[in-house]
Amino acid sequence: MEGPYKYVRDGKGKVSRVIRIGTRKSQLARIQTDSVAEKLKELYPDVYLEIVGMTTTGDKILDTALSKIGEKSLFTKELETALERNEVDLVVHSLKDLPTTLPPGFTIGAVLKRENPHDAVVLHPKNMGKSLDTLPDKSVIGTSSLRRAAQLKKRFPHLEFKDIRGNLNTRLKKLDEKDDFSAIILAAAGLRRMGWDSRVSQILGPEDCMYAVGQGALAIEVRARDEDILEMVSVLHDPNTVLRCIAERAFLRRLEGGCSVPVAVHTEVKDSQLYLTGAVYSLDGSDSLKETMQTSIDSDNKVEEQVDERVQRVGVTANNMPGPAQDASEKLGLDLANLLLSKGAKEILTVARQLNDAR
Repeated sequence: MEGPYKYVRDGKGKVSRVIRIGTRKSQLARIQTDSVAEKLKELYPDVYLEIVGMTTTGDKILDTALSKIGEKSLFTKELETALERNEVDLVVHSLKDLPTTLPPGFTIGAVLKRENPHDAVVLHPKNMGKSLDTLPDKSVIGTSSLRRAAQLKKRFPHLEFKDIRGNLNTRLKKLDEKDDFSAIILAAAGLRRMGWDSRVSQILGPEDCMYAVGQGALAIEVRARDEDILEMVSVLHDPNTVLRCIAERAFLRRLEGGCSVPVAVHTEVKDSQLYLTGAVYSLDGSDSLKETMQTSIDSDNKVEEQVDERVQRVGVTANNMPGPAQDASEKLGLDLANLLLSKGAKEILTVARQLNDAR
């Protein structure tokens, strides 16, 4: 058969298209990809799924170089290249790793139900039973996130914060096998997916540390033109997660934020209202702006106009969900960002970006 797609024929002569799922080769990435593959297999038992593990020259780049370009963004580009070349048909990402503006021709076809989006404290074995509050003065906490460090420096001034890099396995090994860190901060969602809940000593609530845009949610990136694949994965959308993440991503995009600046969010859906809290910080957390806004996402009584074109909202295509609710979520993110910008957010972020680039 012609075309860029791959097919298999079973023993009875039936031909099926192979759906190839791209993933990074880290243990967490593979666990996340396997979980998506299992869901698709349950929904489409006749589809033949093949998981393709991608490697990249990023493995060989020194930590100093990776800290400038970002290991995750390197892998994201590698996976998107495979998608562009029709080597894979869909890619599973942690949504927080995807930029708010995707390259032309790509879209997020599904945002799955969000795992706990908060950050977790993992203590060195010698500190078991303690918390960030009760750790001794000058205890060193490991985190590679500017967002976490900025908030926690302000909340826990008796602690020191230092960079720690690598995947989850690497970071935990650095914590356990050396005495460099009293604790490290990791996403609770990743620890849970790895089956390491027992390592979590403390979950940081929004009063201590708000989370990253999209944190805890998995996203499936596809080619926007592949309507059959888009249709197939769209059933995995979790409506509340989609609306929360559209608002968060719109907020971040309007601020022109990213990994190089401390931007944090907290969202909640309650009684058909979507609440979004957003904040920006200086690198040391001494300067910050934080506001909360809400909007109605009740679309039950609205008659929708049928449209043919596929609408993306901050990179997300969710045709099986009411458009007005998605529009309201996107507007909420923009409005909150504009409010912070009117109060001086751009100046805070510009200084933070310059200081980070100079490090």
